[in-house]
Amino acid sequence: MVHAYILIQTEVGKAAAVASEVRGVAGVTEADDVTGPYDVIVRAEAETVDDLGKLVVARIQSVEGITRTLTCPVVHL
Repeated sequence: MVHAYILIQTEVGKAAAVASEVRGVAGVTEADDVTGPYDVIVRAEAETVDDLGKLVVARIQSVEGITRTLTCPVVHL
């Protein structure tokens, strides 16, 4: 299982709506509004890195109001 944090920038005033919609995406375990350079931080999981990429590109980036994402896979050092 691959876990990642996805940092999301949204259009002005869209953070709450984006977080709410992203929470309903299969593979998303958490989605929180935050302050700072990003507007929403998501924790997601997938079976493989390829599946994680598909989740981000096909499901998360298609949510209306998202302008940019940054995916940070979790590593165990």
